[in-house]
Amino acid sequence: MSMSDSESSSSYGGAAEYQYFKQITRDRLLREMLRSTKTGDSKSTFKVLILDRLTLKIMSHSCRMADITGEGVTLVEDMYKQRQPFPTLDAIYFLQPTRENITMFLSDMAGKAPLYRKAFVFFSSPISRELVVDIKKDPRVLPRLGALREMNLEYFAIDSQGFITNNERALEDLFGDEENNHKGVACLNVMATRIATVFASLREFPSIRYRAAKSLDATTMTTFRDLIPTKLAAGVWDCLTKYKKTIPSFPQTETCELLIIDRTIDQIAPVIHEWTYDAMCHDLLNMEGNKYVHEVPGKAGGPPERKEVLLEDHDPLWLELRHAHIADASERLHLKMTSFMSKNKAAQIQHGSRNSGEMSTRDLQKMVQALPQYSEQIDKLSLHVELAGNINRIIRESGLLEQGQLEQDLVFGDATMKDVIKFLTMKEDTTRENKLRLLLILAAVYPEKFDGEKGLNLMKVARLTDEDMIVVNNLRMLGGQPDTKKRSTGAFGLKFEINKVKKKKRAARKERPEEEEKWQLSRFYPIIEELIEKLTRNQLSKEDYPCLNGPSATFHSLSFSGPLPQNPQSMRSRRSPSWARPRGSDDGYSSDSVLRHSSSSNDLRRMGRRIFVFIVGGITRSELRVCHKLTNKLNREIILGSSSLDDPAQFITKLKMLTTHELTLDDIQI
Repeated sequence: MSMSDSESSSSYGGAAEYQYFKQITRDRLLREMLRSTKTGDSKSTFKVLILDRLTLKIMSHSCRMADITGEGVTLVEDMYKQRQPFPTLDAIYFLQPTRENITMFLSDMAGKAPLYRKAFVFFSSPISRELVVDIKKDPRVLPRLGALREMNLEYFAIDSQGFITNNERALEDLFGDEENNHKGVACLNVMATRIATVFASLREFPSIRYRAAKSLDATTMTTFRDLIPTKLAAGVWDCLTKYKKTIPSFPQTETCELLIIDRTIDQIAPVIHEWTYDAMCHDLLNMEGNKYVHEVPGKAGGPPERKEVLLEDHDPLWLELRHAHIADASERLHLKMTSFMSKNKAAQIQHGSRNSGEMSTRDLQKMVQALPQYSEQIDKLSLHVELAGNINRIIRESGLLEQGQLEQDLVFGDATMKDVIKFLTMKEDTTRENKLRLLLILAAVYPEKFDGEKGLNLMKVARLTDEDMIVVNNLRMLGGQPDTKKRSTGAFGLKFEINKVKKKKRAARKERPEEEEKWQLSRFYPIIEELIEKLTRNQLSKEDYPCLNGPSATFHSLSFSGPLPQNPQSMRSRRSPSWARPRGSDDGYSSDSVLRHSSSSNDLRRMGRRIFVFIVGGITRSELRVCHKLTNKLNREIILGSSSLDDPAQFITKLKMLTTHELTLDDIQI
């Protein structure tokens, strides 16, 4: 039995075949945990997998049921539901190391009649010495233990390059009640532990940088909110220094970079309309997480049936289209469907039979031969055609194109408050949520426009409620707005000079001529895109983003770990990501991208050191998209983490929960 991270693990970061973040997570769960139990007399025995509430979600985010059963697991059980005894089977426990879980485990395995023959126990994060003693002091349990290990894997892999720590109330706990920080401290402690397990899984030791607290002047006291990235960086560092001593083969010097920031860095990204297929699906359609429910034709001519589908990595068409602009995705789907119908015999015959009324025997034979492939492909294509069609219908019916253009213009300084007022008075049928989102963007760029009576008048023009005003004020508070009379910059402290002859406009983003976009509504980019690019060029301000553990002298020179490409500009060139680059397809359906982000082996060997970015308070789909884009552009895997993944409606709900009282200007000052 071993209390350390599995000694069989290799240093994934240095493997000959490059593996992306989610692949490593999946492999650890399947191979290092489940497969490691196939030893001795347990080799051919089917096993029961016991999970608690958190580890159940950890497994479901990284592994499919077929993956788990493929490792010899015949049954997956909830720790806290009544379970049938299987005294002839071994059990694998994957648990958080809590007192409650240990008590339940001892109850299962102690006594004359344990629930299972033998127990292989794996913990998601480090277990306290006291709990280990409790397990080992029971003489009936000890002989029944096949393993006792710390997996150190306590995060949800929500994307091939993204994870969350499942702190859904982080925004409220950390930015809500300034007078009571107990919840905030507890939240940061859990977050730090879970972030550290990401580095334990990947065998990476980061150089940690964080956003420093910004005091307005020498007389202003730094608040708990100001210090959130600082405190979290210290907590992660504390966990990692322990890992250096306890995990075999854990790096002793820096192998990657970690940047810790919080949601105050960018209040626009969570509320602006993001026009990619992925974001539109989650923003406009009635989805539960990644689950979409739609109607399909009933069997044998019966009534339509409801079918649930998951928009996830195992759908290659979803991988190809998710980061494409919705117009581009719709166009590609149309071409695929047309090509599929022209090349697939079953589709041709079925389509033709509607007109001819009868099919010949030869036609039937051809159709039967093509049916298996036809059925699967037409289902996938039809699903995405339906999704894109529903999105385009909603955009059309809600007049979203005009609002989307105004949002972009506000962010880039091409529109002012007058344009917003004109829109609100002319477009009275705009939904309450969309009007609120527009005003939130306005508040992020022009916070002083919501002072006193001006804010109340704006809300009246928009016909929004007092509750909506609280949401706007909470966004201003999140941005840490000082006295607005002294302000001359936007909500993010960015100032862009313009021609003095023209009337001065304020912009929260600057145009980037080198990043020409095909679609006008795709100009917006999250702040983290600039931060990551500056970090890779070693141009990120060391005053604003200090380094907690000074990297070794050779660290930056080794940030690109493989041999340099022949063309030194290739790392910085703007090229279509592999997951959005079309490729020939025989049937009009085959994916243009694959699960493993297929690239040539040479590209993978040239991958530089990983960059991790953690945003406290939630991330957006636009920020995840940027990390995929920059991974291809920089040849460095960018892994994005956060306390949660929030779509606009979720973020607005969390803003409402920040305070229970109406804010005054004094509340907004820090």
